[in-house]
Amino acid sequence: MFENEERSGLSGHHGHRNDCGSYDDEEPPGKPKRHPLWRKVPKKNWDDWRWQSQNAIRSVRQLRDLLPFTPEELEAIGALEAEYKLAIPPYFFSLINVDDPNDPIRLQSVTSPLEANSTFELEDPLDEDKDSPVPGITHRYPDRVLMVTTHVCTMYCRFCTRKRATMVRGGWDAISRNDERMLEYVRDHPQIRDVIVSGGDPLTLPPAKLKYFLHNLRDIPHVDVIRIGTRVPTTLPQKLYDSELLDILESAEKVWIQTHFNHPREITPEVARVCKSLLMRGMPLNNHSVLMKGVNDDLATMRKLVRALLRVKIRPYLLFHCDPVIGAGHFRTSIWKGMEIMEGLRGHLSGLAIPTYVVDAPHGGGKIPLMPNYLVSASDDCVILRNYEGMLVRYQAEDKSATIRPTANRGVSQLIQGTQTAIVPRESERLDRRRQYLQNEAAAKESAASCDDHDEQPNGRELLASLPVVAER
Repeated sequence: MFENEERSGLSGHHGHRNDCGSYDDEEPPGKPKRHPLWRKVPKKNWDDWRWQSQNAIRSVRQLRDLLPFTPEELEAIGALEAEYKLAIPPYFFSLINVDDPNDPIRLQSVTSPLEANSTFELEDPLDEDKDSPVPGITHRYPDRVLMVTTHVCTMYCRFCTRKRATMVRGGWDAISRNDERMLEYVRDHPQIRDVIVSGGDPLTLPPAKLKYFLHNLRDIPHVDVIRIGTRVPTTLPQKLYDSELLDILESAEKVWIQTHFNHPREITPEVARVCKSLLMRGMPLNNHSVLMKGVNDDLATMRKLVRALLRVKIRPYLLFHCDPVIGAGHFRTSIWKGMEIMEGLRGHLSGLAIPTYVVDAPHGGGKIPLMPNYLVSASDDCVILRNYEGMLVRYQAEDKSATIRPTANRGVSQLIQGTQTAIVPRESERLDRRRQYLQNEAAAKESAASCDDHDEQPNGRELLASLPVVAER
């Protein structure tokens, strides 16, 4: 097996060939490969989240000993240390191919000189602070609020929309007046049904403080859902080996876990283990991903990601267009790239695998869903719809009688005029299968008819004629 195959867990003989021309393993595709620095660490320590946190990479000086950099790169990323925190647990670092400067795990976690470049990016691109009625609360939508419970993370993502807060220090262990005010705000607003507990990462909170937030929210009658936004399952799954933490989450009763995986190599056996633990304790799992240049901005990678998520029973929920936050401009793709990827997911994969692609609009505009256009045209009595294959179909309006206008036309106009019911692409696997079924059925019926001349059986041509009347293109 080649080294890159061993690292990613993607070797052809273990999987089935997909329609992107590559192989999808049934096992989690990510396989941590320890750096020589940690190769002799006992498994007991490696599986201990405390050891992982204590040995996290937190400085450019440490990075210099683990990854190759040019002197110019070291100088550039050293200048950024005072701007944004750095923290990478050894477990997550072990997913990086250290020989690839463009490795997608590295791009998400390791400081880059490109973070110093900024054109029109903003510190608070979503105006979260302006929609904050009390410190820590963002109330943008009618029935839900976001609570920032900490600024601490197990790993500081280089694309984080709250990078402005990463250097905030202290004041998070003890329960503060601001914590009480956030809960009071939720209690005082009965229209709030859904609370997103966020940060930072709320699963970094001390157990007593996490329990304080979750149990108080659980006891508010009008709160139906408590969502915990966390990257702990991605960057430090060992923390969820802790039965005390799992007990706290389960005891809150209303908890949904909102994970954040961006690349299929992040789905490891360790992740599969903690997903199973969370599911066994009754917590549904949904995933947020961010579309990022060089990380997951191609169809093959995104298909592998959503399939890997489903295999560990995480529902792909949202695919965010990367926010215009300072220090993350180099990750941003065009919206058309996101639309291209969505076109290659819808219809080609299970509906459970399809996230909603959203732009979180600047100035507090909120999440705006985007998708390819499947409504092609319309008239007074019908609409013309497109499916994932490119098939165009006339769909009759419920309150109008069908009319045929025998005007000589081609293309979509034929459907509007009613002279055709559908236009299909010349290459359609679905209709090829349908023709094959009908041919097999026709052959069987003709064979039976030859044995009994008295039985009237439809011939193959009659059966094939049952296909819808269509035009090809």
